[in-house]
Amino acid sequence: MTKLKETPIEKVTKPIQKFIQNEKAGGIVLGISVIIALVFANSPLSDEYHHFLEHKFGFQFDGKTYLEYNLHHWINDGLMAIFFFVVGLELKREIVGGELSNPRKALLPIAAAIGGMLVPALVYLAFNPEGEVHSGWGIPMATDIAFALGVLYLLGNKIPLALKVFLTALAIVDDLGAVLVIAFFYTSDISSVSLLIGFSFLMVMYLGNKLGVRSVLFYAFFGILGLWTAFLLSGVHATIAAVLAAFTIPADVKIKENVFIARINKHLTRFKKSDANDKIPTLTNEQLHILERMKSDTNKAIPPLQKLEHAMHPMVTFIIIPIFALANAGVSVLDIDLEQLFSTNVVLGVALGLLAGKVVGVVGFTWLCVKLKIAPFPEGMNMKNLFGLSLLASIGFTMSLFVTSLAFTHEEYITQAKIGIFVASIIGGVLGYMILNKQPAQDS
Repeated sequence: MTKLKETPIEKVTKPIQKFIQNEKAGGIVLGISVIIALVFANSPLSDEYHHFLEHKFGFQFDGKTYLEYNLHHWINDGLMAIFFFVVGLELKREIVGGELSNPRKALLPIAAAIGGMLVPALVYLAFNPEGEVHSGWGIPMATDIAFALGVLYLLGNKIPLALKVFLTALAIVDDLGAVLVIAFFYTSDISSVSLLIGFSFLMVMYLGNKLGVRSVLFYAFFGILGLWTAFLLSGVHATIAAVLAAFTIPADVKIKENVFIARINKHLTRFKKSDANDKIPTLTNEQLHILERMKSDTNKAIPPLQKLEHAMHPMVTFIIIPIFALANAGVSVLDIDLEQLFSTNVVLGVALGLLAGKVVGVVGFTWLCVKLKIAPFPEGMNMKNLFGLSLLASIGFTMSLFVTSLAFTHEEYITQAKIGIFVASIIGGVLGYMILNKQPAQDS
């Protein structure tokens, strides 16, 4: 096979693309973003860092300002809506044809995820049964899939594929649970009119799917300008609109695999027979038409859902989540008064909810399902690596920080919750890595 000569720009971009495609890369970039945010918040630039996030942006029309929110709000309600849109795409893909499509295979990670949400919430409520701090029960429920899988992939072939699949399915169900919790428990006063308008746009997108509309622009227009904006104004958190929009994206193909192979082979045969001259760097009109038809058939063979997910995943992993971390992870630890830090039980509730609650919930519910013969252990899984996996599930960073921003308005409680998240996530990640690292390497 002839090796293609690399252009100067490809020599620069190729290592970057290779890093982006690495499973560990997302966790590494997220970790660096957290460190940068902590450095800013604990440096002489602390005031400038926090002040920058308070700058307001909006849209002016006819002398009036609309949708005017500060930068922090735009990140949490705007950029994170894109994150939740990709979560919705992943959820739909898993339900349609992934790990959650087979009820038998899906039962165990679903049970583990339910246990990993219920027990942490109960642990938190045991420490914070009443008052304003009571509303933080949703904080320790979530698992950060980027960090957890990043640690898991650091272990290489010591981890069987079944364990990686199990953690991915668990985290996806966990994300669905978090979305439902946000929808039902972390919403402000609801505007019925705005909500009705939002659902009208959702219906248009659903009908577009059923009528065979596959244009990304169609779903982007009605999803952003219609559904997302209406939900933003309704009081129901705008990220819910993103998940609902994702479920309207078509997940089917226009041409089946065998038909696609036959068509591409036919195009290739015609391309080989077409009049070509290797010495001329341009293509003939006939060749151009053949390549256009190949491109058209290729697009028809890719579901719009997977096309969008594949295209947006790098942006979410390497731009949106790091920006969210930069805006939300900046906790000033230099001025923390220990007496003030433990003035409530928020730190204990969040930290123990994530660490102890996740482990007890994930291990307990999984073990119960296996013992009751509801579902068997996946091949390569045992109680020891399940325990290590449950510790990785206690890394609740991104989603836990997001729920914190919804649960509390009091700055003191927000700081306490963030400290609890950091402590639990670091301990859970390190202990989980150490336990799983003792596993013997798997055969290639």
